[in-house]
Amino acid sequence: MQLYNTLTRSKQEFNPIQNKRVGVYSCGPTVYWFAHIGNMRAFLFADLLCRALRMNGYAVEQIMNITDVGHLTDDADEGEDKMMVAMKREGKTAYDIAEFYAQAFFKDLEALNITPASRYPRATEHIAEQIEMIEALEKNGFTYQTSDGIYFDTSKLADYGRLSGQKLDEKQAGSRVDMGEKKNATDFALWKFSPTTGSGNTKRQMEWESPWGIGFPGWHIECSAMSKKYLGVPFDIHTGGIDHIAVHHENEIAQTEGAEGKLEANYWMHNEFITVDGGKMSKSLGNVYTIEQLVEKGFDPLAFRYLCLQAHYRSKLNFTWESLEAAQNALNRLRSTIREWDAPLAPSLFEGEGGGRGIALEARFSQAINDDLNTPEALSILWQLVDSDYPTSAKAESLLKFDQILGLHLDQFIGKSVEIPPEVQKLLDERAHARTEKNWSESDRLRTEIEERGFIVEDKPEGQNVREM
Repeated sequence: MQLYNTLTRSKQEFNPIQNKRVGVYSCGPTVYWFAHIGNMRAFLFADLLCRALRMNGYAVEQIMNITDVGHLTDDADEGEDKMMVAMKREGKTAYDIAEFYAQAFFKDLEALNITPASRYPRATEHIAEQIEMIEALEKNGFTYQTSDGIYFDTSKLADYGRLSGQKLDEKQAGSRVDMGEKKNATDFALWKFSPTTGSGNTKRQMEWESPWGIGFPGWHIECSAMSKKYLGVPFDIHTGGIDHIAVHHENEIAQTEGAEGKLEANYWMHNEFITVDGGKMSKSLGNVYTIEQLVEKGFDPLAFRYLCLQAHYRSKLNFTWESLEAAQNALNRLRSTIREWDAPLAPSLFEGEGGGRGIALEARFSQAINDDLNTPEALSILWQLVDSDYPTSAKAESLLKFDQILGLHLDQFIGKSVEIPPEVQKLLDERAHARTEKNWSESDRLRTEIEERGFIVEDKPEGQNVREM
């Protein structure tokens, strides 16, 4: 299995620390607002990776954090905590906001058929572990104190910048941030003091006692502390979006190395951005879409999953409503085709020889997935299977194996005819009569009404063909 490692900037053969067991840490959401489609691409990528590892016989323990404190609005050390911003916006407690948006996130994961992680630890539930790691960094000489918190001194780490490929002096030369009391532009907060520390007043809802005073953890420390607790140091694979490389993941590596004297993870994997209509996705442009908004426009969430599979995870993906509609149409065609198949010959497991006449395509599919998760090639092989002249029962067996990786819920469609509600069947009968009478306007009106009820009518020589939208 070949995977691209951002740390080495090369594709490498994957070798786990433990035989047939893999630890994966995936940077999760900051639960102050709904996750958008750009966020969801990262979680789809992590799901694809874990499915591929299981295909290769590995037992996977995936940890995905829930950030519910410490993530400031500029993603570094300035601005307000995003949870506090949401609290002011909605007039709820920060804890209620975190719970609401965490549940919305889990709903999105389910809609996209993303396999649940082994654990979803929350930053607020692991304050002790974060304090313990900061104490280790302090003992090892990597910290200093300013008037607003405890900071990591990046100049004390010789290889700081190894993940992004930028040396410390290059990072500082390119930085335009106001350093304030920081010694180096790249230094980052481990613990931030509450604005009211020492005043006797408590205005922050999320703050804790620490050896340095009342405050809250920085954003980066939670991932170092929680990955250590649940996966150990080092663990196998760390995933996230490319926006995490230069700051968040660079700082994670620094923290763990400073506290433990070891590399946090052996493989670092990152997915590319989603653009919208060829440009940046941003709230100011009004083009930040959620999964719920896709559903409101009539799209199946799995059409978005299919769209993401069409591009390699390390390639930019341009989202347009037209591209999503094309993905939906391809998925509909696939579902409609496999409804007419016979049931598979055998259980869909990647074990033994199996595969019947599709064995060669199965081997090619596995090769594509094991070549750094090459899903565009894997989808091409899927369609070669669908369009082949193999018996449909044999094709069904192979297709279910493919779907263990692709995650399109195809098991819900193979050999299962469309169930047409009585009220839709009545409309179909009326439309058939209208066509017999050559009443085309009435036929078109009834087609529209049928579509409004979630079904598409295609006119074939043998009659009306109906499928779900």
